[in-house]
This record gives sequence, C-alpha cells and structure tokens, in this order.
Amino acid sequence: MSKEGRQLSIKQIEKLKLHGFNNLTKTLSFNIYDICYAVTPKQHEEYIEYIDEVYNAERLTEILTKVTDIIGANILNIAHQDYDPQGASVTILISEEPVAADSISNAETPGPLPESVVAHLDKSHITVHTYPESHPEGGVSTFRVDIDVSTCGRISPLKALNYLIHSFDSDIVIMDYRVRGFTRDVTGKKHFIDHDITSIQNYISSDTKDKYQMLDVNVYQENIFHTKMLVKEYDLDNYLFDLHPDELDEETVAAIDQMLQREMAEIFYGRNLRRGL
Repeated sequence: MSKEGRQLSIKQIEKLKLHGFNNLTKTLSFNIYDICYAVTPKQHEEYIEYIDEVYNAERLTEILTKVTDIIGANILNIAHQDYDPQGASVTILISEEPVAADSISNAETPGPLPESVVAHLDKSHITVHTYPESHPEGGVSTFRVDIDVSTCGRISPLKALNYLIHSFDSDIVIMDYRVRGFTRDVTGKKHFIDHDITSIQNYISSDTKDKYQMLDVNVYQENIFHTKMLVKEYDLDNYLFDLHPDELDEETVAAIDQMLQREMAEIFYGRNLRRGL
C-alpha cells in the first residue's frame, strides 16, 4: 500500500463500525536519564538520598495517578514499593471509563500539561521503576526512570507523554511506541492501527522540542516508532552535586565536563565511545 493510501485508511477507521471492542494494544515505553557528578562518597550518598526522597514510591504514585486523570482511566489497584538501599517501583492497573465517542482523540498533537482529557481504556496498566546508578571509578551518577503506559481501546498513551516528560528533570529521554494486535470491523477486515502517526515528536510540545536534540528511528510497516532526546543546553554548574565550578581548578573542570558529556553521548547513542571523543 502506498503511503497516501495507508494514511487514508488510518484516518477513515474512526468512521468504521467495529465488530466488538477495539482489541489494539498500544504501548509507550521510555527511559529518562538524569546525570550528576558527585565525587566524594559523602556527596554520592547524599545524591542517592536526594533522588530517593524526590522520586520515592509516594511521589511516583502521584505522578502516575495524574496520568490516569489525563487519559480518563479508572484505577483498579495500586502497588508501590521503596527498595533498600535505593530505587522504587509503582504499578497501577486501570480500566475503561465510558465516554462519548466524539471526546476521544488520537490526533498527532501534544497531550495536556496536565489538564484532564477523556479517554477509553480496558485491561491496561501503568508502571514506573527507578534505577539510581554510579560509575565505579569516577564521580558520575546516573538516575534512570523506566515508564510503561499500556492501553487497550481507542485512546493512545501518547497523550500522556507530554506530561510525563515534564514530570522529571531529564537530560536524555529514549522512547518506544508500538501498536500490537489488530481490531476487526463489521465486514471482517483487520485494522492493525487506528490512528495516524508519523513521529512520537508530534505528541511533544514545541517548548520541550526546542530544548532537545531529537532523533527518530521508525519502522512504519511494523507500527514501531522510536525517538531519542538529548538536552541541548549544557551548564556544568547544573550537574555538580554540592559543588561549584569556582571551587575547582580549570583542569579539573575540563575533565569533569568531558566525563559528563561523554556519559550523556554514550547513553544517547547506545554505545561506548572511543577515548578522546
């Protein structure tokens, strides 16, 4: 099918009458990374304590609860846990909420921040896990958040993406969106996607996109979309924990600067870089 024909069939599906429930499963998975330099054992310990306090299970539950408000879901169950010595997890099971059909939109536009919109979900879930981590030899510490929003039905979890990105202080964001399965119309024809999408970027607000270098790797034939984001503006002072650049000599500042930028580049590109880069 040509690109024009594919787009036409996608846009027309909203007008089709389906046979039963919309069985498509739409999953948004993304990693958020926050980078910090905490050189002494005391600074590292305090950084981990800070992260665990700011993004503990209670705080993460608040964020995910707001996501359910954005996509109009009913919360069935919440499970959350803080881990020793560090990290936290939250899982929320959600169900559908009856709404008027004309209130549902999967248009390629950013979702709210965080004003409520109405959606339609069933047998779905939202999960978040945190992973504080540090370099064994240097002072680089990396805080990673993994988030999955999986929905069944007409609404896409991409409408929650804009809010979620703004809920964390993110240096790098790596996102995957995939539509699985199929739904069938009353004629018996299968439909493997029910909304038009060319890029995850179209669901992110312009002010956010201006702050990041962005890269897409999409497989349109398989309804798989992948986007990476790397923050553009770099101010070393924002990455030093309990430390100021004025307290360091120029050589040390240059070494730390290179170390941090290398760390972010390796995470963004997904590979180790040669020394000296």
